[in-house]
Amino acid sequence: MLTTAYIGLGSNLGDKEVNLKNALELLEANPDVQVKKAASFYRTAPLYVTKQDWFLNTVAEIETTLSPHKLLSVLKDIEKKLEREPTVRWGPRTIDLDLLLFGNDNICTSDLVVPHPRIAERAFVMVPLAEIAPDLMIPGKCKASELARLLRRGQYVEKLT
Repeated sequence: MLTTAYIGLGSNLGDKEVNLKNALELLEANPDVQVKKAASFYRTAPLYVTKQDWFLNTVAEIETTLSPHKLLSVLKDIEKKLEREPTVRWGPRTIDLDLLLFGNDNICTSDLVVPHPRIAERAFVMVPLAEIAPDLMIPGKCKASELARLLRRGQYVEKLT
């Protein structure tokens, strides 16, 4: 059975654009994942830990036959292949892949929470998500496009491609 999921991608170390493109290619290379859409790349200011370089972010819509936990494992493997090094929480990284939404599932385990617990506070997630799925309802909130518009007022997000 195919499930639609949304993946957030971000990078602020090295060649950020190449890092995002490589992550999307590795995601597409998995036989159990099909990338349906990818948003433009957005230059964004860091949140939480602000004394670091700006980020490049995007969101991909995928279809997968994998379970949420197996998909999470694929995302972690891609991060490892792209040489993500452990650092401080919300610190610099070559690549970050977050499982934002997995169908209509609500998951709360020690290693995975879906919908992503901070999805509704991050313009760097909501703006690219709204680009590819403007009418998508964010559980407990509103349409992606409405939430993106509200978040954009207080957070720096610049469309690049």
